[in-house]
Amino acid sequence: MQNTPKIFPIRVRSGNITCSKHKMAVKRRKSTKGKSSRKTTKTGRKALITGITGQDGSYMAELLLDKGYEVAGIVRKTSHFLYANIGHIQHRLNLIYADLLDPVSLTSALKAVMPDEVYNFASQSAPSESFKQPVHTAEITAIGAHRVLDAVREICPKAKFYQASSSEMFGWVTEIPQSEKTAFNPANPYAAAKLYAHNIARIYRKSYDMFICCGILFNHESPRRGLGFVTQKVAYAAACSKLGIRTSDHLNEEGEPIVKHGKVALGNLEAKRDWGYAGDCVEAAYQMMQQKKPDDYVIGTGKTHTIAELCKESFGYVGLNWKKYVKIDPRFIRPTETGPLVADYSKAKRVFGWAPKVNFKELVAMLVDANLARLK
Repeated sequence: MQNTPKIFPIRVRSGNITCSKHKMAVKRRKSTKGKSSRKTTKTGRKALITGITGQDGSYMAELLLDKGYEVAGIVRKTSHFLYANIGHIQHRLNLIYADLLDPVSLTSALKAVMPDEVYNFASQSAPSESFKQPVHTAEITAIGAHRVLDAVREICPKAKFYQASSSEMFGWVTEIPQSEKTAFNPANPYAAAKLYAHNIARIYRKSYDMFICCGILFNHESPRRGLGFVTQKVAYAAACSKLGIRTSDHLNEEGEPIVKHGKVALGNLEAKRDWGYAGDCVEAAYQMMQQKKPDDYVIGTGKTHTIAELCKESFGYVGLNWKKYVKIDPRFIRPTETGPLVADYSKAKRVFGWAPKVNFKELVAMLVDANLARLK
């Protein structure tokens, strides 16, 4: 018997962190926690978001609600305790039980919503973790995306589809900076899985005349990122150090305190990343879906920073010398390193006028302030 999706209310403990820098950044994109409940003009358009409880999915849900969409999101039955990112807007969402591992649940969800736009943000999104769980990463990030695409083609082929691709697909880079024309050369299982999904999306676009956009997003962060990501790990460590917390409650991927005996353990400090703000990137994803023709777009800031620079800025923001609080641990060095990854976003700027609004210093301040607020 086919399982029908359940649309259900969820009790959520609000876990969003609001700070001055965060408010400033969100205000720029005209979607704040306070404004999310303001009156909007209904457009009659419906959207379905996979990964709605994650960083990007929650920002996209906010943005679409503010634009008058009816928004539905796919959630797994086992993830009911991870709704902090959508706690403040949950009463305005239709949340549907489904799973990227289960094609029947996906088709049922699409039948229940019949969306005009589908945003696929769901994935196993940690490149380092993909070495530990390569098959699981492929199942969710690659085949899971394929299942969603197949379900959309079957149930609502005229719906617009957004696939969250990744700069990690460039891997061992062949040119700097990277644009839509740069060759892909993945260097980890996560990147390989994302590239599979990216290529399938392109194949379906051409083969079935579907409106499918791929956003090749470079690293993008926010207070809604998990502490497993290096930006949040460093910002959290800076906040702990400022507050005199020598051993933290939160654990790293090895099951040890992120801050232990006053120090945070990191991997390659010379690794370079193009770090942007998630809210800016979600705006870009929305804009590419509003164009007349579907296409692929690179989205990033065009500027790189090393992890050492991230440490210096984060600890410096609270008046500390980062070198006293950071140590290198070989366990956190990836088997293979990518980059330097740096975005050439000129196509997005030319086609729909997109450019990043939040700079590196503002982003770091936002992350550290959020962690200070959390710890206090």
